[in-house]
Amino acid sequence: MLSRFCTLTALLAAAVAAPVLAADSDSPLLKDRGQYRPLIVIARSSADPAITGVKKALEDPATNKAFKDRNMVLYTVAGTIGQRDGKYLDPQPTMAMIRELKLGASDAAWVVLVGKDGEKKLEDKGTVDLKKIFAAIDQMPMAEKQATPAPEEAPAKAAPAGKGAKAGKAAPAEPPSGLDD
Repeated sequence: MLSRFCTLTALLAAAVAAPVLAADSDSPLLKDRGQYRPLIVIARSSADPAITGVKKALEDPATNKAFKDRNMVLYTVAGTIGQRDGKYLDPQPTMAMIRELKLGASDAAWVVLVGKDGEKKLEDKGTVDLKKIFAAIDQMPMAEKQATPAPEEAPAKAAPAGKGAKAGKAAPAEPPSGLDD
């Protein structure tokens, strides 16, 4: 009887804990890793000067171009409502992102820049200074700046087959033609 009770308790605990543990993997920051630099602004309300300031700054075409050229994406969290580039996020991914950032409680807004490698590069309280953020990105090592190659660079790295190919390297195989499934 006791073993059945212990087994049932363990299964129930696993069923309750599974969604909590899985919630951290729902973070939208994981999807951006290697491609984008998330800029996250977390405030108590959408009327906070940090959120309104960054949105107003990004209305300027030159600032918006500089933002996009650095492969950045904007996340805003007002209370518990999250957005990624103006599109609403579900509550579970929003809370998973907040947990992943491990920020302390504060009345002031949090501004966090996450690199392409998924690490926090800049963490500050208060208003957003995009020039300071752009300068931090521009000072990053080249390996961080180019975390993923552009799609047009991948074919250029392949060695051409035929004349001039080195003897020790095999040329890429051509796909077989005329095969029917």
